[in-house]
Amino acid sequence: MTAQVNTAQLTAMMQDARQRTMELVDGLSADQLMGPKIRTVNPLRWEIGHVAYWYEYFISRSLDGEKSLLGARADELYDSIAVVHDTRWDLPLLSLEETLDYMQGVMDRLVDRLGTISHDTLASEVDSFIYQFGVFHEDMHTEAFLWARQTLAYPTPKLVMAEDVAAERAAGPWPGYVEIPGGKFRMGAEKDAPFLFDNEKYAHDVTVAPFAIARAPVTNAEFAEFVAADGYANDAYWCDVGKAWRNMRGIDHPGYWVKNGRGRWRMRRFEHDIVLPENEPVIHVSWYEASAYCRWAGERLPTELEWEVAALGTLAADGSLAATKRPYPWGHTPPTPNCANLDARALGSIDVGALPDGDSAFGCRQMLGNVWEWTADTFQPFPDFAPDSYQEYSKDLFGNTKVLRGGAWTTRGRMMHGTYRNYFRPDRWNVFSGFRTCRAV
Repeated sequence: MTAQVNTAQLTAMMQDARQRTMELVDGLSADQLMGPKIRTVNPLRWEIGHVAYWYEYFISRSLDGEKSLLGARADELYDSIAVVHDTRWDLPLLSLEETLDYMQGVMDRLVDRLGTISHDTLASEVDSFIYQFGVFHEDMHTEAFLWARQTLAYPTPKLVMAEDVAAERAAGPWPGYVEIPGGKFRMGAEKDAPFLFDNEKYAHDVTVAPFAIARAPVTNAEFAEFVAADGYANDAYWCDVGKAWRNMRGIDHPGYWVKNGRGRWRMRRFEHDIVLPENEPVIHVSWYEASAYCRWAGERLPTELEWEVAALGTLAADGSLAATKRPYPWGHTPPTPNCANLDARALGSIDVGALPDGDSAFGCRQMLGNVWEWTADTFQPFPDFAPDSYQEYSKDLFGNTKVLRGGAWTTRGRMMHGTYRNYFRPDRWNVFSGFRTCRAV
């Protein structure tokens, strides 16, 4: 059951998400708004139209039976299931001005149908869910806009929310491991969670064995040791599929690293070439690279269960694993900048030693924000899984993607909670992905 949200809050969320979308396309040329045809990004002019289409399809069309503002063209242009990725550059797309008009027209409809915009007026449970899902869907796409800008070396975006995080980029490392007791744990989201996605359905009892997990994600400096030790070249560290992927790409270092002399590295962040930040988490690595590093280091990736226990679990008075867990690593309050690097406010990662206020009960740092963390597991449904109205959100990805947890600096804080599950193919590396290591005890 989704908690009912007031109409003023829903409207403000939609307007804020739209502001972020506009910030991320602002200043780009017509050519940049289309970009090259590559597998891991969409043409931005298509993608912003798709965001408006999603709201229109699942709210005004599906709930109210209204026709699209674009007529039959809407499905032909913006249905992401029917419109194959590689064809999106070749469609008779709306001009940018027409696209923006369509986006505004859909927004006006959505606001109008809420009726009274007030902090005292609660939207229905159905509207509370689907409006929030629409905002979170746009949030997911604004994260994709950021990885598109990074992939294509576009200029650093200018965001109202951006802050000076110099102190957080000087916080240093956070080495070491914490030991976590085994026991029974409720994995997933409870039915009374304020909001949950279908793949979080529902919390269920599982048993976890004792384990130790790193207090922070693997840093650039730590991963550079693997690179220097010829970890990319040593087949012993790579699974067969990972070896084939590595060989096909001919790589010997993470994405966006730039060689700067013998054993020295720089890194590209948007259009800037910067000195490799040693104490920031390694980012833009695939599941294959993360797994190879773990084998080299004599460690392993945590399972999804272990990750959630380390992030949300608590200790009972006798030192055993408690029966209860937190919604966030630090407690019950939603994310704030002193707890998690989210919302693109830093326009990049920060040192892994920063933000101690966000530590989990076991002392794990930055388990929400900064960098998405690969887990060992293939994405699978929980026992009580049932798809929501957006049926393709999860079910088509089960079995062929790997689970990431925790969010990155790009992720919007309003949609991030401890049981959120992300998923990408193991060869994806441009999605702000990193990892932390784990071991048995």
